[in-house]
Amino acid sequence: MKPVLARTLRSLQRNILAGLITIGPLFVTWLIFSFVLGNLARAGLPVVHLLAAIFPEEWLGEPWLQSILAILLTLGALWVLGRVTSLVIGRQAFSIFEAVLERLPFVAKVYTSVRQLLDTMMTKKETSQRVVLIDFPIPGQKSIGFLTRTMTDAITGEPLAAVLVPNAINPTSAFLQILPLHRVTDTDMNMEQAMSMLMTGGAVGPDVLRFTHSDEVVSEEHSVQAN
Repeated sequence: MKPVLARTLRSLQRNILAGLITIGPLFVTWLIFSFVLGNLARAGLPVVHLLAAIFPEEWLGEPWLQSILAILLTLGALWVLGRVTSLVIGRQAFSIFEAVLERLPFVAKVYTSVRQLLDTMMTKKETSQRVVLIDFPIPGQKSIGFLTRTMTDAITGEPLAAVLVPNAINPTSAFLQILPLHRVTDTDMNMEQAMSMLMTGGAVGPDVLRFTHSDEVVSEEHSVQAN
């Protein structure tokens, strides 16, 4: 009786695990889209409610239809905003708007930091801004990070790197690490590949990754020659 029960439990555990592996990517995708679409809908709902009040049609009061209209209105507003800011007059007006924000004590710091972060995430891979690996949280375990800028140690003159380390699944929260530049491991990944790995918990990513730092390779070679 016990072997039969043990086999049944193992089969149940295996099937549940297979089900979790199958539904996991779909669940993460649903979470991301529900978060994005939910925020788009909330942004456009006031306009939809105003339209429903002006045109009291029965079909316009359906909640599901209001959500779809709100999403479409928000996407349309974002497209118009992007189109306007891409024009010369729009860029000048947006520059004036940013200049006003930069004069506000607390808002300026938050807005400038977020704007620099988004610009860093959207830029192409360059020498000063790129996807890297750093030893975090402990040596030997590397985390994906975005090298945002380089600095210089005021005492030793050693170059330093500011690396933003996003959390997996939820990259909106992150750690900012400042470490010697020679401890940063460069990768061949671009921003899109790195974000895909973070959002999927590593399920989607390149098959080959530059994991070992060049200094570690040199030290290993010296150790082999010494032996």
